[in-house]
Amino acid sequence: MNRLLLVIDQISTLVGKLFSWCIILLTFVVSYEVFMRYLLGMPTTWAYDAAYMLYGALFIMCGAYLMSRNGHVRGDFLYRQWSPRRQAGMDLALYILFFFPAALALIYSGYFFAAMSWRFNEHSSFSPGGPPLYHFKSLIPIAGVFLLIQGIAEVVRCILCLRTGVWPGRLHDVVELEQQMLEKHAIQDRDDVLAHEHAETSGGLR
Repeated sequence: MNRLLLVIDQISTLVGKLFSWCIILLTFVVSYEVFMRYLLGMPTTWAYDAAYMLYGALFIMCGAYLMSRNGHVRGDFLYRQWSPRRQAGMDLALYILFFFPAALALIYSGYFFAAMSWRFNEHSSFSPGGPPLYHFKSLIPIAGVFLLIQGIAEVVRCILCLRTGVWPGRLHDVVELEQQMLEKHAIQDRDDVLAHEHAETSGGLR
C-alpha cells in the first residue's frame, strides 16, 4: 500500500514539475511585454492572453503536486499540537465533506465547460487575434482528475494513520532519507580513504 501511495505521489510530482516550467515562460512573456510596451512603445497583442493562460495552467495543474508534498495552507497553530490520529481524523472528515465534492464538481463542470469551448471554437476576446481557449479550458477537468487521485491517496494515508498512529511516509520523505544515507556513506568512504592514506603514510615513515 505504501508503494502505491508513493507511485501516486510520483505521478503528481511529475505533472507538477512539468507545469512548473510555465513560470519560466511566464517570466519571459511579461519581461518581453514590458520591454516592448515601455521601451519601444509597441505593446504586443498576445502577451496578456499568454500570461493568464500560463499562470492559470501553473496554478491548477500543480495543485495535486502540492497536496502530495502536504504543502497546502492549514491552521496548523492548532493542528500541529494534535496527535497523529486526531490529525488524521480531522483530515479524513474534511476530505469527505469538502474536498471530494469540490473535486468531483471541478471534473463535472470543467468537462462541460471545456466541451462547450471546443464546440464553439472559442477564442479569447481580449485581443484582436485572440488565441484559442479550448486547450486551456481542457486543463480544468484534467486538473480535477489529478486532484481526485491524490485525494484518494491522502484518504488512504489518513486511514493508515488512524490504524497505526503514525503518518505513512511521503515521496519527499523517502528522497530525503535516501540523500541522507548517500551522504552518510560518502562521508564513511571518505574517512576510510583518509584512514588508509594515513596508514600508508605512517608505514612509509617507519
